[in-house]
Amino acid sequence: MCGIVAAAATSNIVPVLVEGLRKLEYRGYDSAGIAVLGAAGVERVRSVGRVAELAAAAAQTTASTGIAHTRWATHGVPCERNAHPHVSGPVAVVHNGIIENYEALREELSALGYVFTSDTDTESIAHLLEATLQGEPDLFRAVQQVCRRLVGAYAIAVIDQRQPGKVVVAREGSPLLLGVSEQGNYAASDASALLQVTRNMVYLENGDVAELTVDGVRIARLDGSPVERPVHVSQLSAAAVELGSYQHYMQKEIFEQPEALANTLELVGGSRSIQPGMLGAAAGELLAEVDSVLILACGTSAHSGQTARYWLEALAGIPCTVEIASEYRYRLSVPNPRQLVVAISQSGETADTLAALRHAKALGHARTLAICNVPESAIVRESALRFITRAGPEIGVASTKAFTTQLAALFLLTLVLAKLRGRLDAAQEARHLEQLRHLPVAVNKVLALESEIAAWAKRFANKQHALFLGRGRHYPIALEGALKLKEISYIHAEAYPAGELKHGPLALVDAEMPVVSVAPNDQLLDKLKSNLKEVEARGGELYVFADADAEIPASPSVHMLRLPEHYGELSPILHVIPLQLLAYHAALVKGTDVDKPRNLAKSVTVE
Repeated sequence: MCGIVAAAATSNIVPVLVEGLRKLEYRGYDSAGIAVLGAAGVERVRSVGRVAELAAAAAQTTASTGIAHTRWATHGVPCERNAHPHVSGPVAVVHNGIIENYEALREELSALGYVFTSDTDTESIAHLLEATLQGEPDLFRAVQQVCRRLVGAYAIAVIDQRQPGKVVVAREGSPLLLGVSEQGNYAASDASALLQVTRNMVYLENGDVAELTVDGVRIARLDGSPVERPVHVSQLSAAAVELGSYQHYMQKEIFEQPEALANTLELVGGSRSIQPGMLGAAAGELLAEVDSVLILACGTSAHSGQTARYWLEALAGIPCTVEIASEYRYRLSVPNPRQLVVAISQSGETADTLAALRHAKALGHARTLAICNVPESAIVRESALRFITRAGPEIGVASTKAFTTQLAALFLLTLVLAKLRGRLDAAQEARHLEQLRHLPVAVNKVLALESEIAAWAKRFANKQHALFLGRGRHYPIALEGALKLKEISYIHAEAYPAGELKHGPLALVDAEMPVVSVAPNDQLLDKLKSNLKEVEARGGELYVFADADAEIPASPSVHMLRLPEHYGELSPILHVIPLQLLAYHAALVKGTDVDKPRNLAKSVTVE
C-alpha cells in the first residue's frame, strides 16, 4: 500500500523523491511526506492528499540526502500528524507494513519519557531507534538492533542529522530495493520509482539492512554478517502500460498475475498474524460487531464476490449476500446497520456499483468497505474502509489480474472476520498465511500450461456455443470462464452448477457443444464426476481442468489438463487462470480484437 523512496546523492534529491512518490501513487495512499538532511538538521514536510500538494509545499527545499513516503493508513486516521516521516530528536523514519508488537514498544518507550504525537505503529520505531542510538551511535548497527526487536512486516528507511550523507534501510516482508549509480544511491518500494535515475537495481531479501551513501552501498544481515546482493539491470519500462514482448495487453496482464498478487498481499509477506489494520485504520472498530456481509458488484467483480461468499460463510461463519449492483437499489431491501457492505470494482468508478453503495449508505449502512484497484476513485473515497488491490494498470477490457487480486483481498477479509469472530486458531492462521505467501509461485506453475491450453483453444474457434460447469466455490469460477470466452471471442457461453445439468441445460449437449469443467480435488469431486458422465453419455465433448491428484480418467471425448497442485480454499484463484488463457487463445484463433472487444468499455461509468 505505502511507498518509500530514499536517496543519498551528489545533487539535490528533493525532485527525485517527489517524482518517485508520483510513480508509486498507484499503490494507494492518503498522505505523503519527505524528510531531508538540511543545513538546520532534519527538515520535514508532510501533507494530506496528493503528492502534488507535497511537491508544492517542498518546492523550496533542497538537500542531497533524504527519505520520502506515501502512507496508506492502518494505525491512525489519515491526517498530517499521522503522516510519515516520523521524527524522534535527530532521527527521521519512514515505514511500510505493520509492526505487530508496537503497543508493547509504545508502553516501554513512554515509560522512558518519550512522548507520542501520532496514532501510528511507526512512531514507536523512531523513538526506539533514537533510544538505541544513545548506546550505539552508529546508525547502521543501531538499525540492526532495532529490527531485531520488531515483530511484523516492514520496510524502513531512516536518516540521522548527526550522520549526514547516509541513509539506512531494512526489509522484512515488505518489498524494498536499491538503485545504484555514479551520481548516488537510492532505495524504493519498487523499481518504477527509480527508473528516473538508474536501471541498476539490487533486490534486498528479508532480514537485510543496507547503508546508502554517495560513494556506495553496504548490506548486512540482522546479526551483522555482511552479504552481497547482485545488481540487476531493470527491464521495466518507465511506462507500465507498454506492451513489451506481449502480443496483447490481456496476455500481458494474465502473466502479471503472480506479481500483482505478491503486491496485493504485501502486508502478509512477513506477518505472523492477520491484523484488521490491513483493511484500514478503523477496521478493528468497524468490523468488531459486524453480523453479516453484503457484497455489491457487477460483471467480473460480482464473480469474485460470489466466490467470497463460500469463504465467508465456511471460514468466518458469517452470513453473506451477493447483489448485482445494478439491481440492488431498484428493489426494497431490509437495512441492517450491523451489516458490512463491500463494494468491489476495478476502476472504482463503475456507475452501478457506486450508485448501489450510495443507496446502501442512505439506508443507514455505515460499515462500508471498498475493494478497488484505483486508490483515488469515487468508490474508495466514499467508503469507510478500503483495500487497494494493487494489480497495477489493467488496460485490457476483459479483466484478469484485477479479478485474482480481488479474490486475494476478499480472502484476507474472510480471515480478518474469522479471527475477530474467534473462528481462526493459530495453526489455521499460520497455514492460511503460508498459502497466501506461496500463491504467486503456484500461479506461475499454472501459467506454464499455456501451450497446452492454446492447443485446446483451436478446437473452440469454430464453435458457436459452450457450457461451463463448476460446483461449490468453483461455480463462480465457471461463470467467470464463460464470461471471458464470450467477451473476447464472441462465442456464446453459459455456466451452470454441475448439478443443474439434468434440470435443463443437458438438452443442449451434443457433439457440437464443448463442455468445460472445473474439477478440483475437493469434497464435491465425486458428485462432479457423475455430472461429467451425464455429458459423456449424451455425446458431449468434455474439457476438464483438474487437480493433479483428481481421479478422472481421460478418454477420446474427455480431454484432461491437470493443474500442478491442489490449493484448498484458494483453489479458485488457480483454476481461473487456465480459463483466462483458454478465452484468450480462442480469441486469437478467431482473430477478434482481444483488448477492445466490440460494444464494451473498460470502466462502465454510465448506468
